[in-house]
Amino acid sequence: MNVGEATRLAVESIWANRLRSFLTLLGVIIGIAAIVATAAVIQGLNAYVSEKLSNLGQGVFTVQRLGLITNRQEFLDAVRKNRRLLPADARAIAERCPAAAEVGWEVHATVDLKRGLDEIRGTDVGGITPNILVIEPYDVADGRTITPSEDDGAAAVCFLGHDVAERLFPGVDPVGKEMRVRGLGLTVIGVAAKKGSFLGFSQDNYVKVPYRLHRKLFGGNRSINISVRAADPADMETAIDEVRAVLRARHHLDPGDVDDFNVVTAEGINSLWRNLTATIFSVALFVVGISLVVGGIVIMNIMLVSVVERTREIGVRKAVGARQRDIVMQFLIESTLLSCLGGAVGIAIAYGASAALAANTPLPARFPPWAPAVAFVVCSAIGVFFGIHPARRAARLDPIEALRTE
Repeated sequence: MNVGEATRLAVESIWANRLRSFLTLLGVIIGIAAIVATAAVIQGLNAYVSEKLSNLGQGVFTVQRLGLITNRQEFLDAVRKNRRLLPADARAIAERCPAAAEVGWEVHATVDLKRGLDEIRGTDVGGITPNILVIEPYDVADGRTITPSEDDGAAAVCFLGHDVAERLFPGVDPVGKEMRVRGLGLTVIGVAAKKGSFLGFSQDNYVKVPYRLHRKLFGGNRSINISVRAADPADMETAIDEVRAVLRARHHLDPGDVDDFNVVTAEGINSLWRNLTATIFSVALFVVGISLVVGGIVIMNIMLVSVVERTREIGVRKAVGARQRDIVMQFLIESTLLSCLGGAVGIAIAYGASAALAANTPLPARFPPWAPAVAFVVCSAIGVFFGIHPARRAARLDPIEALRTE
């Protein structure tokens, strides 16, 4: 018996018991669909974070008091130990770091905004030096940005994110109009281009005001975030080293002390996110893998039942010259084909689910191109592993006893 003949017999057997075969494959279908759909969501999120969240600009990094901290105890320790970053720190970086081409800073506060009957809750009001809008990727859709003279004089002006402009000034050009923050009237001088949302959270819900005006409105006790653009993007590590040296000297840190500030880069954000999603995928793989194991056990059980049902057929084949390896090959191909059919259905479901998620939810799912090949390998392994025992059992049947079976 050759492989083609064995495959034909396997297809005929599966087709003859269509409902039983489908029910047998449910575990494999669910397992493959869940794993591939999870991979599609994670791959989409990784690309989305790289494109949206970690897009700091070419050669740009920020220095923050807390930075990227995910551990609760580390966060509490940083709050207790890390010193506030001050404008004097940023000025020292600008003066003493030749690898830094541009240095600016920003401080944040969250407030509710109102204009007439329109209100936006939880808006980020950032006090900035004018060059922040040059260092970081903010595109101007209308008007202009904040000028150095407006920052020096703490001018009552503001630069709006796209959502703030649309919701507070519906149907009108906001440039030249007035809005109020903490009771102070601010003149709108510009509107930023739309950035869009991240997982359903708007990236355009912000207001930028001159740093000195922000100090008047909210006080000067907040730690600033320092943004630095390297003179040569390819040599950003040199700029980071210079910034660390300046800040460690200003904060009087000994050589053995850890930094009391954090340097945040696009690569660091991407690395943190990928570590997080890798952990999530590992847990999901373990949980969903149980479904694949159960599916494999069901396949083995059905193949054992098939051996019993086809005992006389096996006896006839052995009586006319079929060898043990022919019988083993026949049943192994049938179990592998069963498993691969389940994988194909699971892949199709995962493809549809990832497309539906991308179209109807904030999750930017991207179907992984490697999924069909990996699913085929996994399903083939499941078919062979869980089919080998029934195949050997069929091959060891005594042909005389098998022919006597009714």
